[in-house]
Amino acid sequence: MKAAVLHAVRDIRIEDVPMPEAVGVASALVRVDAVGVCGSDVLRFGVGKGYGFPLVLGHELSATLVEDSPSGRLKAGTRVAVFPCIPDPADPMSEIGEYTLGTSYDYFGSRRDGGLEEYLQVPERNLFPLRDDQSALEGAMVEPAGVALHAVRKAPIGANAVALVIGAGPIGMFAAQWLRVLGVTRVLVADVDVHKRALAERLGFETIDATAGPTDEQAAELTGGRGVDIAVEASGLALTFLQAISAAAHSGHVVLLGDLRDDALLPKETVSRILRRELVLHGTWNAKITPRDASEWDMVIAHLGRDVVATDLVSHVIDFEDAQQTFTDLVERAHWSNKTLFAVSATAREERDALLGASFSAGVNA
Repeated sequence: MKAAVLHAVRDIRIEDVPMPEAVGVASALVRVDAVGVCGSDVLRFGVGKGYGFPLVLGHELSATLVEDSPSGRLKAGTRVAVFPCIPDPADPMSEIGEYTLGTSYDYFGSRRDGGLEEYLQVPERNLFPLRDDQSALEGAMVEPAGVALHAVRKAPIGANAVALVIGAGPIGMFAAQWLRVLGVTRVLVADVDVHKRALAERLGFETIDATAGPTDEQAAELTGGRGVDIAVEASGLALTFLQAISAAAHSGHVVLLGDLRDDALLPKETVSRILRRELVLHGTWNAKITPRDASEWDMVIAHLGRDVVATDLVSHVIDFEDAQQTFTDLVERAHWSNKTLFAVSATAREERDALLGASFSAGVNA
């Protein structure tokens, strides 16, 4: 089978590799359909931030079962989203269903080969069937949508709540949509990128131009000086980390969703604000897939393509054979992009052309 193998920093090669071996005692063979590019993938390609080489990237993926799952619950031909974390059964956190909080888990696309290959062996518990009306491209967006849902569920939503999301990338826009679904009355979305702000506006959100002045000051002005009940930091910058804290109202909740790219130093005024306003800071990463049929991933699949949109966030859908150039362009920021997906299977490529039009076939969402 074909795979896009990362051999070194900025060195991906399309190669013939052996078919994957079983993962644990209850895995099934799937054909990979579509794979999303995460910022962590770009770092692994661009600077080698990972667990070594060679490696097949890709932890945001959809697939189709080649065979029945071991229990028979999922049949061959079922289209699925793949949860990338493989828990260690002996880890105490696994015993309570907190798989991603363990210390010895495995992970597709980082600690083991991921989705940028034609086939994968996946534990049955990691396979989530898609709805019949969902595309493979939407299926590859389940993972980031789940990350955003898990994050915003950390904060209680009071009556007539106002929220601010700093960062209008894919994760930020999923967070904004989930806040609206979960009952937030007013969601403000801030970004420096005019194209991302335009997308947020098309999706019905109020926007803040972060180039026009400090986001926290603009949020305060828009809320009559009160601030927001929920502030979600989804940019991953020390500056926006501090702005999220500053934007929060009394008894507000700050959700730290972005993985910081630089150190954040807390001035004593910021610490005083946290204390005097009795703010709550939430750390968050990944999502929960327990309990079965009532998990965050089940909720994502129930809403995606209905009241939470995914394909509008996609800027590029590229054949996976073009991984080297695509990742190079992302590292060098050769052109504007929002969410890039790789079409691995013929099914995903056909869906790209049928659902998204010729502009996506060319690699640009106009």
